Amino acid sequence: MDRHELARAAGTSAGPDGAAHAAKTAIARRLRHIRHHHPEGPFTLARLAEVAGVSKRTLAAAESADGTNLTVETLVKVAHSLGVSRVAYFLDEQVFDDVNSELELLRKMRTHRVESVALRQTGPAAPDSSLTELSHLITRLVSTAEAARATLEDLPGQGRNDRSPQ
Repeated sequence: MDRHELARAAGTSAGPDGAAHAAKTAIARRLRHIRHHHPEGPFTLARLAEVAGVSKRTLAAAESADGTNLTVETLVKVAHSLGVSRVAYFLDEQVFDDVNSELELLRKMRTHRVESVALRQTGPAAPDSSLTELSHLITRLVSTAEAARATLEDLPGQGRNDRSPQ
């Protein structure tokens, strides 16, 4: 949840019901966001439901203003089907921002038809921690892209030979 949602939910008058409502609102907003802004999308509710193996009705209810009581299993299925390995995407603002940054980088790379990335070091050596972080980011980015592509290519009528030119 973002800071504003957390502040509203943390208020003493909000209680557990207020916190649950704030969480549902955050999940609904983030689900709509990734469905519309994913590099392989935008996804219709029907298409995402098919890819995730959940009902369209469940996804529609999850995106409604009141939200719904989604199971962890459903959130994991949706996240996995979109190539998002961190289910906290739906609840944690930092993870939400990090994943969206990675997906935006993936979208830009895809737009420019980048198929591989080679890194070279020039100048003074970067700290080991920076190189490790960069390596993890690229590994997650490639894994996310491969998972999303594999999922979408497995759909009937979605294989490479069946796609219309983009």
